[in-house]
Amino acid sequence: MSGILDLLNSDIGKTIINGVSGTTGTDENKTSSVLTMAMPVLMKAMERNASTPEGAQGLLSALNSGKHDGSILDNLGDLFNGGVDENVKTDGEKILGHILGSKKEGVENVIGAKAGLDSSSVSNILKVAAPILMGLLGKQARQNNVSSQNDLGGLIGGLLGGNETQTEQSFLESILDADGDGSVIDDVAGMVLKNKKGIGSVLGGLFGGK
Repeated sequence: MSGILDLLNSDIGKTIINGVSGTTGTDENKTSSVLTMAMPVLMKAMERNASTPEGAQGLLSALNSGKHDGSILDNLGDLFNGGVDENVKTDGEKILGHILGSKKEGVENVIGAKAGLDSSSVSNILKVAAPILMGLLGKQARQNNVSSQNDLGGLIGGLLGGNETQTEQSFLESILDADGDGSVIDDVAGMVLKNKKGIGSVLGGLFGGK
């Protein structure tokens, strides 16, 4: 799953990391670590939600609302210039609450434990990252004329790589189902830095990664 680093090493990825780091006042390397783990986890949570008709309809409605049309990706300079608007952070908080639900605190605790940050700092990073991720999904949904549960599942599955290894599945599922102490993923977290294929490569391509 280290292909996600392809995204974060691309020009737009570096802009996101630098911007989120500056906005949250968090060390840039730790911000990168959080985003490396969190982005696929958030997509996995979306995939879970979209597996039911109700969840898929809710996500489709959000993607088609006009707020998540992908324009946020074209205006990252404006987004981060002078600090991220509070409306964006509020939107991010709502997105996280919707896709993670009761798992939100546990996810933040686990990612924080692995990145060396407290859960509050992780939460601040994810509030900014979530609208960016939704913008990506919204842009891809429009480009691919996504309008049904099956279409949505295919889109998210494609963003996840479409053929996750058992280790990747274990990593993502463990974070989503963790109780927050971080220990449950100790044995698999290292693969973030080892696996050269999968979701990150796909994301990197979508973001113009090299």
